[in-house]
Amino acid sequence: MSTAPPKNPRPHKGEELELTVESLAQGGRGVARRDDGFVVFVTGGLPGDRVRARVSRSKRGYAEAASIELLEASPDRIADTCVHEGEPCPGAPWQGLPYERQLELKAEQVDEALRRLGGLDGYETEPIVPAASEWRYRNKLEYSWGDSEGETVLGFHPRGDWRRVVDVDDCHLASEKNNAARNEIREWARENALPPYEPGDERGVLRHLVVREGTRTGQVQTRLVTAPAEFARPPVDLHTVIDGPSGGTDGPTGVLGEEYLEEELSGLRFRISHPAFFQTNTEMAELLYGIAGEYAALSGSEKVWDLFCGIGTIGLSLASQAGSIWGLESVPEAVADAERNAKRNGIGNARFVTADARLGIRPLIEQAEKPDVVVIDPPRAGLSKKIVRRVIEAEAPRIVYVSCNPTTLAPNAAQLVEAGYELKRIRPVDMFPQTPHVECVALLERTAG
Repeated sequence: MSTAPPKNPRPHKGEELELTVESLAQGGRGVARRDDGFVVFVTGGLPGDRVRARVSRSKRGYAEAASIELLEASPDRIADTCVHEGEPCPGAPWQGLPYERQLELKAEQVDEALRRLGGLDGYETEPIVPAASEWRYRNKLEYSWGDSEGETVLGFHPRGDWRRVVDVDDCHLASEKNNAARNEIREWARENALPPYEPGDERGVLRHLVVREGTRTGQVQTRLVTAPAEFARPPVDLHTVIDGPSGGTDGPTGVLGEEYLEEELSGLRFRISHPAFFQTNTEMAELLYGIAGEYAALSGSEKVWDLFCGIGTIGLSLASQAGSIWGLESVPEAVADAERNAKRNGIGNARFVTADARLGIRPLIEQAEKPDVVVIDPPRAGLSKKIVRRVIEAEAPRIVYVSCNPTTLAPNAAQLVEAGYELKRIRPVDMFPQTPHVECVALLERTAG
C-alpha cells in the first residue's frame, strides 16, 4: 500500500526558496510564506522584498532562512548608508527602512509583546522617543579578525556566515574616532604579519578588537583579544588573552595604556571597567534614565533599590532626589566602579552590594529594609520567575522596569500584575536606529495590600 506524501512538506536545510516578505516578526526577522502557506522567517528581508533565501532550520510548522539575494526591492526601501565590501552592514539590518517606519514598527512590537505574550491591557502606551542621531551613535563596537585572499582583515561577519569576515573602513554606526582607532590597529597587525585565529584547528593569533569611546569625554579605549603568542607590543590600551576555542572576548587582561574608560552622563562623571556594562548610546542613555526618574516620581525621602545596577548609572542619577540608593550587581568590577563613582561625584547616600539578584534580594531586605521604589534594568533575557517572586516579596509600592527586550518584559510584567501590581505606563525609546532593537521603560504600581 502506498503512502500519500504530506500535504505541505517542509523545506530541507540548505534549500533555496524565492519568497516575498509580508511583515516583520518580533526581533526583526521577515515573515514570508511559500505558495502553499508554509511560514518562513527570513533574516535580512524587509516588508515588500522579493528575496532568494537559504533555509537554515526547518521545523514542522515553520522554517528559518537567510536572504542571499534581493530579487526585487520593496517600493518602500531606501538606499543603504552603511556598506562594507558591497554588503550591507550586518549591524544595521533595518537601514533600508525609512526612519519614521522604523519607529512605527518598534512601537507596534512593544505593544504587541505586552498584549500577545503578556496578556496585558489597560496600560497607557506613550509615544516612542526617537533617537538623537540616526547614525554614528554607538560608543562601543566589537570587531572580528579574518583573512581575505591572504590579507588580514578586521570587521564583521556577514549575515549568516561566521566563517568569513568583511573588512571595514568606515562603519557609520561608529564615530570617526572609533573608525580611525580600528584602522590603525589593523595596519599594525598587517605590518607585523600577525595571522587571524582559526578556531577550527586552533591556529593563528588575532581574535577580536573592542573599541569603546567616551562620547562626551573624547576618550577612546582599545582592547585587543588574541590567542597566546609572542609578538610586538600592540598599540592598544588593554590586551586580553584567551587560550582555547572560545569565541568570546572575556579573559585575563593586561593593561598597556588607559585601564578605565570615563564618560559623563546626567551631570555625573563615571569610570567604567572593561568587563562592566555601559549603554552603547550615551545620548539616548541619558534620556532613558531621565524617563526612569520621571516614572520613579521621587520626592526626596524614598528608599530606592537599583537592581542590576552595573556601575551605578541609574541609581546615582537618582540619588539627589532620593533618601537612599541601594544597588545590587553580580559583577564585582562593576560594583567597585559604582562605589568609586559615588565617591568621586560626592554622593553619600548610595550603597552597593555584590550579589546575584536571585540570591541577593532577601538579604538586602534584611540589611536595608523594604524599598519604596525598585528600579530594574536586567539583561535581554529578563528576569527569571524566581527573581520576580523575590521582587514581589520586597513589596515596593512602585516598580520602574527598564527593558531592552519587550518579549521578556511581557511575561515579567504579567507575573507582577498577577501578584497585585498594575501596569500603568510604558514608553518605548529608540536607542538603536537601523536595528530592530528597542528599549522601553514601564511603570508598575502595587494595588493589593
